[in-house]
Parts: sequence; structure tokens; C-alpha cells
Amino acid sequence: MKNFLIPTTLKEDTISAVKSAINQAKDTSCQIVLMMVADAPDTFSSSQFLREMRVGLTPSQEEVLEICRSIAERNANIKIKIHNQFGLSSPVFKGIIDTFEVKLVILTNSYKQETKRIHQYLVKLAGNQKCPILHLGAEKSKEDFYKALYIESEKAPMHVKDVQQFLSANFSYEIVSQTTSFNDNYEQFAPYLTEAISKYDIDLLVETRKGEKIKFSKTKKENISDKLGLPVLSLYETA
Repeated sequence: MKNFLIPTTLKEDTISAVKSAINQAKDTSCQIVLMMVADAPDTFSSSQFLREMRVGLTPSQEEVLEICRSIAERNANIKIKIHNQFGLSSPVFKGIIDTFEVKLVILTNSYKQETKRIHQYLVKLAGNQKCPILHLGAEKSKEDFYKALYIESEKAPMHVKDVQQFLSANFSYEIVSQTTSFNDNYEQFAPYLTEAISKYDIDLLVETRKGEKIKFSKTKKENISDKLGLPVLSLYETA
């Protein structure tokens, strides 16, 4: 069973994330967990704590949730679960992934743009987990992907054959081209990347990552998805 975790504030692109998860499932039984996080109420009163924990949705959020449920109901193998999480930490987040047997975290562009600290914290916690992460781009894209460009890390490269073996075992993606990391000289690489994406009909980027110490910055760092407008599958580098 391949289960999916989609952190969400129920913006419209959550619908695309759910459709993408369904396509990844490939007719196998799976559960899509829509997780909404909030800070734990700061009170010693149990009654007030319970009152503040009640989750109210706006009409637009209700509409997005209803559409997601409707899409899932068309697929007998798919189940949607809403998980409300109050308070978050690294052990708690790892426990959620383990409990729901999550095989892929899907991060939408709108969620990564959220300004509340707890949402930013979740994105950073996700990066430190060993679970693969699918970053959806800002632009509307296909819900399923086939041809990938592998961006090899300079510091700790994973051989393309090892990456392809993992992709073949867990997804339906084929690496059709590869390049070294270009974060520091994107402008120089941009024409070649654009040509490769067009030539090989690439619809997904694949990168690797390492766990990092969590820091918060006022300036948002532009990532690969922002630069090229394509979804990015991020794989955790194992030692």
C-alpha cells in the first residue's frame, strides 16, 4: 500500500495534489491523508483547550474539501482521511509518517507560501524525513509524470542507476536526462536545461537532499521548481 500525506490549508491546488496522489496509486489501495496543522492552544483550562481546538472551515475551504472527497469517491481503491494536528515537533511529525505508513509527501506551492511559522516549520520538518517529497510547481501541471531530469548533487552524488532503480521500484518515472547541480550558476545552465526539457519532453525534476538544521529566514530562497516551473521529486540521501 502506498499512502500519501498532503499538508494543506485547503487552497485550490490541494485538488491537484489529490489528483496527483491518485495517479501515483496506480489502482492499488491507498489512503490520502489531508493534514491541517495549527498551534496548540496556550491554556491550562481543559474546556477552553477543547473549544479552541475546534476547526472551522471557510466556505472556500469546504468547497475544496468536498471536491477532493468527490474525486476520491470515484476511485474504489482510494480513501481520504482528514487529520487535524495541534502542535508539531520532529518526533510528532515522524510519528505521523510512521502511523499512516506514508510513502510520499506532496507539498503544494500554496502551502510552501504560507506565512504562519507552523506551516513553514512543517515544510522544513518534511525535508529532514527520509520519505520522498513531491513538490508541485506554481503553474498547473499534469497530475502524472513520466520523463524525469535527474539533477545530481555535487557534494554527495547518488549514481543515476541507483536513483532509477528506486524510481522503478516505487514510481513510474524514467530518467531520460541528467545534469549536475546548477544552483550557483543557473543563468549559465538555463539555455541547456530549457533545450533538454523541450527535447526529451521532461515533465519532472528529480533531486536529492540531506537533513539540515532548521533555520528560519525572512527572505524566501528560490528553489528549482520556482526557476523551471516543473514539479520536483526530492529523495533523501542515505549514507
